[in-house]
Order: sequence, then C-alpha cells, then structure tokens
Amino acid sequence: MKLFKSLLFATLLASLLYSCGSTAIISTPIENIDSVPLKTTDLTIAEKHNWGHLDLIKDTIPGMSVDKAYAEILKNKSGKKVIVAVVDSGIDIDHEDLNDVIWTNKGEIPNNGIDDDKNGYVDDVHGWNFLGDGYDEQLEYVRILASGDSKNPEYEKAKAEYDKEFKLWTGRKTQYDQIYSRIKSADEALANYLNKKDYTKEDVQGIKSDDQEVAQAVQMMNYMYSNGLDSIKEAYSEIEGALENINDRLNYNLNIDFKGRINGDNPDDMSTKFYGNGNVKPVKKSESHGTHVAGIIAAERNNELGANGVANNVEIMSVRTVPNGDEYDKDVALAIRYAVDNGAKIINASFGKYYSPHSDWVREAITYAGKHDVLFVNAAGNEGEDLDTVAIYPNDQVDNGSEVSDTFITVGALEPKYGENMVAGFSNYGKVNVDVFAPGAKVYSTTPENEYDTKGGTSMAAPAVAGVAALIRSYYPSLTAAQVKQILMDSGLTVKTKVVAGGDTNNIKPFVELTKSGKMVNAYNALILASQRAK
Repeated sequence: MKLFKSLLFATLLASLLYSCGSTAIISTPIENIDSVPLKTTDLTIAEKHNWGHLDLIKDTIPGMSVDKAYAEILKNKSGKKVIVAVVDSGIDIDHEDLNDVIWTNKGEIPNNGIDDDKNGYVDDVHGWNFLGDGYDEQLEYVRILASGDSKNPEYEKAKAEYDKEFKLWTGRKTQYDQIYSRIKSADEALANYLNKKDYTKEDVQGIKSDDQEVAQAVQMMNYMYSNGLDSIKEAYSEIEGALENINDRLNYNLNIDFKGRINGDNPDDMSTKFYGNGNVKPVKKSESHGTHVAGIIAAERNNELGANGVANNVEIMSVRTVPNGDEYDKDVALAIRYAVDNGAKIINASFGKYYSPHSDWVREAITYAGKHDVLFVNAAGNEGEDLDTVAIYPNDQVDNGSEVSDTFITVGALEPKYGENMVAGFSNYGKVNVDVFAPGAKVYSTTPENEYDTKGGTSMAAPAVAGVAALIRSYYPSLTAAQVKQILMDSGLTVKTKVVAGGDTNNIKPFVELTKSGKMVNAYNALILASQRAK
C-alpha cells in the first residue's frame, strides 16, 4: 500500500439536527480512507493497551474510535443499564476492574440453597455455571472417536483429523522439551560463570569467554533476546506456558480415554436442564478467557486501573459454559436460553468448533434469542479459514442457506497496524458468514486475581463489538437488536485496499470481500447512525 505524505481523503458529511434549536452533530462516515498514512513507528505502551479504542484518522491505528465517541458524543449524557451475558469460561467477578459491573440477580437470596426467583437455578446470584466443578475437556471430534460409533458419518473425518493433530502436538512437545532443556543448560552455565542467578541482559552481552559451553550459552541467550524476551525469567515463563498448553492438548483435549464431564449430566439428553451450580468463578487462575472477554466489554472506565472497557452502563452476567476443550452443544443452548430468560440484551459468544452433533439445539436457542430481541455477537474463529467454504459452530444457518435469526452477528479480528496486514492472520473470514471486523489481535484486558494481560483472537474482537452494541442499546434503547446489528454493519469504515487473508501471503483480497458488510466497526459512526435511526 502506498505511503502518502499528506492525509488526503474524501469525507461525506451527514448532519443530524436536534429540535428546539440545539446544535448539529456532524458525522464523518469515511467511505474511502485508503489515503491514511501507514504508521511507521512502534506503538507506545499506552497505545498497545488501548489501541482498539483509538481512531484511524487521528492515530493511524485501526481502532473503533471509542475514545472519540465518549469525548464528542456521549459527554454529559446518561444511558440506561444494559445486561451483557458472557457465555464463556468462568469470570473473576471480584476483579478490581470488574467487581462494580457484575450483574446481580435481585430475585435471588445468596447462598440459601433455595431457588428464590423460581427460574429453576438455585442461588444463581451472578449467573450460572453449567460446567460444575469441571474444566478440562476433550475436543468434539475426539468425543466422536471415543464413542466408538464407526457408523457416525463424521467418524472417518474425525479419525483423520485426530491422527494429524496428535502427530502435530506430540512433535511440538518434543520440540519444546528440547528447547526447555537447552535454556536450562544455558542458564546454569551463565549463572555459574557470572556467579549469580539474577544476571541481566547487559551481563550476558558483556561476557568474553573462550569456554565453548559458556560461548554457546551466550549465543542461546542472545537469540532469545533478539526475539523480544528480556530475561531468563521471561524465557522460562514463555516456554512453561507453551508446555502447559501442549500438555493440556495431549492429556485432555486429544486424550480419547479422558472423561472430563463431572457435573452428573448427560450432554445428549435435553430433557434435563437444571444442572451445574451458581459459582461462576474460574476453578484455577489459568482459566482466564472469560475474565479477559468481560474486561474488553466493560472494565470500569477511567478508574486509573489497568484497562478500559468499551461500554459504560453495563452489567456483566457470567454464564460459565466453555471448558478447556470443546463446549457441549447442550450447555451452549441452555446458556443462551438462561441469558435471554434472565434479562440479557446482548450475548457474547467467544468460542467455536468445527464439529457439532447437536447444532440444531444451538440454532433453536439462537432463534429464541432473536425472537426475544437479544443480539448475539459471535467470534468468527481463529484458523484463517474462509467460512463460506468451511462450517463452524455456532452459526445461524446451514450450508450458507437462510439465516434463522436477524440478530446474530459474526466478527473477524483486526491487527493494531493499518495496511495490507491489518486483518489478523489467524482470523477466519467470509463474504457470506462474517459480518464485520473489529480489533482482536494483541488486546490488553483483565485476567484473574486483579491482573491484566494481552491476548489475541476473534474471541477478543467479538466483545469489542458487543461493547459498541451495549453503548447503542444503552443510549438509544428504543432500537431493536436487529436494528443494532444493521447499524454496526452500516456505520463501519470501509477500505478499498487489498489485504492478506488467512495469514497466507498468496491469498490477497480486497478487504470488502472478507466480510458481508465490508467494514470495520466504528463506535463513533455507529452512535451517530443510531441517533438518526432512533428518530
């Protein structure tokens, strides 16, 4: 993409005049921003922690203009509370940046063992936990193999995928075990040479030794430093984190003999619905996904703590449904219905899989949400696939056919760098089945025990859009969920530039061909269009 020396772009002005002589609000829905200069400097720490809220024109970062919306549109305005259900892993509802935005079921008396509000769920004070005390689980295609039902039409496909993935992950384990061993040996050699364990990068780079073991250790550490790791502690953390992920994949997700479901419920029998418990918190610190997603939507704004959520006036309902592995269709279907029946106006679904034996149950629940005016915000998935050719679940259609709901919106992920690589390489896409794109790579948000971390995925892009949707529903409550979806799609920024799709540099497409709307969600424009349509 050409780098322009000056900021030249065509702006289409649309104004909304309020009655009674008030001043006009000016919208600038940019139709062609291909002349925005590429950002040539690295992001600052502040930009990294807030890039999804920045403005493309002002900051040359493809954020959603959230800060601009608060400064110019929402200043001195008040909205109504909106309940957003986060169907995910557990949420740390005591987190310093979330504890004041957690939904409380006013009809339930905490911890009395009674279903006070008669909704079928005992002590569901802040939501519901369909997983019970469980968390580790198999992948869905491994469950198909574990069933032993070779007559299942997906059995052979599942077997082929299992064989490929098991080989891949055992190879990774061998590789990372070797890396860990080499790092440990290098660390010991350097600690002995320097006579201290807490040596620095400068200490290592100052070593001049003819000892082969020490020279190799220095070479190893310099390679580590060149890849962005500044200390041996960081190296251990990185490798141990990778090994934890690999071991989880082999011990649980790909283990045909593993039995992860311990909540006493049969996932293939929809006649039983009231299982699990009211404890919506993570079972361990590494269960951080739901907390991260919740923070993107609603971490308390401007409280001088780690992160700002997109939306104010939000209450987060935690519906613990997603394990360390593939979610069960039954849990997802019931989680959606629980959220709808208990007042959620938006459901965020940052999960997905490519096998779904009871996908009809989930689509029925999605239809139920649509009929009850609930917006369902869905993550597109992280395999760089064209979803018009590959089915992923949950979805609101079969084989690219007619949609069962007009309130279901699917979101792809953007990188924090404008230009040909602005679509995250991992992000799924699709002209038919992905509606919009939003910030999803390298997103900073809340994690358990009052901590914060940077994570990436369409899992992070979906809650960004859920946050914008919550702003619209808060400040313009007369709009329906279907109208909110359309506003999100109509008001985004469009670019005519070509981008890399699916992380494949041989797959270059115009951005507008990767999504139904051809647009990136923009909070500023969405709120102005909402104000117009609310009239």
